[in-house]
Amino acid sequence: MSQGRVVIADDESIIRMDLREMLSNLGYLVVGEASDGVSAVNLARELRPDLIIMDIKMPQMDGIAAAKVLTEERIAPVLLLTAFSQQELVHNAKEAGVVGYIVKPFRESELVPAIEIALARFREFRALEKEVGDLRSLLETRKLVERAKGVLMDTQGLKEAEAFRKIQKLSMNTRKSMREIAEAILLAREAEKDA
Repeated sequence: MSQGRVVIADDESIIRMDLREMLSNLGYLVVGEASDGVSAVNLARELRPDLIIMDIKMPQMDGIAAAKVLTEERIAPVLLLTAFSQQELVHNAKEAGVVGYIVKPFRESELVPAIEIALARFREFRALEKEVGDLRSLLETRKLVERAKGVLMDTQGLKEAEAFRKIQKLSMNTRKSMREIAEAILLAREAEKDA
């Protein structure tokens, strides 16, 4: 992924400088740098990078807490850097939604696979999230159409298939979705009850 936009965060300026140079050599564009977790979160919110690479141990807010915020806000995938490989840190990183973890010192050749896997996992996550949202919307539409069919069957003495066709026809004639038609039928029914 050439010219992927990256924000890097590490409290050591030499690490940031080395990382920026490695990323540039690999074809990535470093769009921002931070020396603490709070700045990293704010920078990521502002710049919306493709990836955030940050150290675990930073002042004000550590990398795990920052990663949790960035993951919850669905800003970008987080790849953590650390000199520590303790099991507890790895567990906390997973819980925070981190998509990759590299132990320092690392080589340039280790960065590419870690970055590409992090980006791929994040894209898969986004695709699944969209699919779940679409399915939820479809299910909600079906529920509304079923309820609207019931109203039409009760109020107009239609059979189920006729009620469905009526909603379908109203949808085509008005160029509104079946969901919008169903909502209008249900709203009209509520208004009649309240009158």
